[in-house]
Amino acid sequence: MKKILFASLLAMPVAVFSQTLTSPDGRLTVSVQTKGQTAFSVSRDGQSLLQNAQIGLQLTDRTLGQNATARKPAMKTVKTVITSEIRIKTAQIPDEYTELTIPFRENFSLQFRAYNDAVAYRFVTNLPDSVTVVSEQFGFDLPASAEAFFQVINQQPPFLNNYEWPYEPKPFSALDKPTRTQLPLLVDLKNGTKLLLTEADLSDYPGLYFTATPDGAMWAYHPQVVKSYVMPERPKFGWDRTTQPTETYPYIARTSGRRAFPWRVVAVSTSDNDLLTNQIAYKLARPNVLGKVSWVKPGKVAWDWWNDWNLTGVPFRAGVNTETYKHYVDFAAKHKLEYIILDDGWYDLTDVTKVVPGLDLPELMRYAADKNVGVILWVSWKTFTDQMQAAFALYERWGVKGLKIDFMDRDDQEMVNWYDRVAREAAKRRMLLDLHGAKPMSWHRTYPNIVNFEGVMGLEQVKWSQNANPQMAVTIPFIRMFNAPLDYTPGAMLNAQQAEFRSVNRLPMSLGTRCQQLAMYVVYEAPLQMLSDSPSHYDREPESTAFIASVPTVWDATVPLQNKVGEHVSVARKHGADWFVGGLTNWTPRDLTLDFSFLEPGTYALELFRDGPNADRNGTDYTRTVQDVTPATKLTLHLAPGGGFAGRIVRK
Repeated sequence: MKKILFASLLAMPVAVFSQTLTSPDGRLTVSVQTKGQTAFSVSRDGQSLLQNAQIGLQLTDRTLGQNATARKPAMKTVKTVITSEIRIKTAQIPDEYTELTIPFRENFSLQFRAYNDAVAYRFVTNLPDSVTVVSEQFGFDLPASAEAFFQVINQQPPFLNNYEWPYEPKPFSALDKPTRTQLPLLVDLKNGTKLLLTEADLSDYPGLYFTATPDGAMWAYHPQVVKSYVMPERPKFGWDRTTQPTETYPYIARTSGRRAFPWRVVAVSTSDNDLLTNQIAYKLARPNVLGKVSWVKPGKVAWDWWNDWNLTGVPFRAGVNTETYKHYVDFAAKHKLEYIILDDGWYDLTDVTKVVPGLDLPELMRYAADKNVGVILWVSWKTFTDQMQAAFALYERWGVKGLKIDFMDRDDQEMVNWYDRVAREAAKRRMLLDLHGAKPMSWHRTYPNIVNFEGVMGLEQVKWSQNANPQMAVTIPFIRMFNAPLDYTPGAMLNAQQAEFRSVNRLPMSLGTRCQQLAMYVVYEAPLQMLSDSPSHYDREPESTAFIASVPTVWDATVPLQNKVGEHVSVARKHGADWFVGGLTNWTPRDLTLDFSFLEPGTYALELFRDGPNADRNGTDYTRTVQDVTPATKLTLHLAPGGGFAGRIVRK
């Protein structure tokens, strides 16, 4: 292996073990062997995809997976169906795999699973007391010609990570130095197959990263346990935003000796469509630990921060005050939106229980409840954590429905354990969680009250940059959305092409067309979905607003249409009896053909929003039409640069 170093093997005879398992359809094969170093390989239809991936778990006194003696393995097949607690992609998730468990004399085992579209493995230990994990080994070589969609972590450890990095697609050979990247990582092998590397069931353990080299070598990296940190001085925001680790211990985790470690996942795709429907991260997550969660209510949210509380035509001074938020409540009630959010600014930065002057929060809560609108509060994690029990008690008395918690910006063991803690504490009060500055993981299966994650270069970026652009928009669904839903916060009503775009904080606009923004409500998975723009702007755009309000946030079925990573994305989704379609393109204008064969027999009415004839000059230009369609209908649509389409389909 090119540059992947493991502890030296002892000069002694070692037992050789070899075993294979195949996916239920017989096309994926995993070969596992131990000969000093435990390793596995993956092939599809006889074509090698991953060769000699070496794995190990380094403890203080030994490395599990080296010089280990395998005992009799066990093989089983599983075929079941998971019912989604919160319907992200589908209501029902088929779960079919072959599992190989290899016990070792050294009191650990390895579990491998082969699905039709992925392979996964994890360590399971049966050691007394606690263990200290110094590092985890997972290393392999890929062709230097392979292209990966890197999200490069530019900081040196110990680093902060808000999970908002751009995608940098490039061959390994184009790297000029070892490059640390976060997951999920999509790799195009340039042989008709793509691999997506990720993890699942993360608990009491740090997140996984990879370091890549120009010759195609890859090896795992984990943040070490934080020993000390500081609160940086940030005059613009105060001191409550985040913590900066300054020193770490020489290990990544101290944890129970009797446990299952996180799954390491290699998803396999021969079609970009497959990346939109693969639910391996959800399947491998721990099932719901909260019990009955019928109180978890997905929905849409009228959001204040992106539009800077910028109301017009109102008889009061807009801002963080009672009158402004009552206006947001009225807007939400009018359009049957489930929630409003009070973002940054509603409390004293040093005290999450102290409401700023001019805002009567108990009165606002009463007003919102009378109109059947729930209230979600934004808090900064460090200040909130320091006051967690008092804050939860107060918010519960107020009737708060959920929290948007921000600026964790870490996934070391301490922070991962914090996610578990806050999810359980929120569930005790029947509160939803929208986690910003958070690692996007499949925790939404384990804790269904975690309804959304940021961890994406979302629409907020346009207030100060051009990072949230159509190129990013058609990459996110295939990679970032693979692990978990995303709080991209779409809905801009001021839309501009590149030449006309300006970053404006108080009157922000989006890059791309109006129809691209509408399409995001169908394409982007978000059980808690924001309306980012001002109620005043939405009131002036009743057609667009009515469509946005009609789009569900959970789905019974998802059907990919025409898709290519980084170029265009389109899907059809079903909720109840209705179907919705949405599609986006990058900066390249293109024609896409909508094939309605996913419909059941019958005639349907299609309400369709498409880029207008002048959308290439003025992003706000669109046309709305209503027409009949059947399963035999094929409709060719022209998408402007940064354009899109969106529609609702109702049986006649």
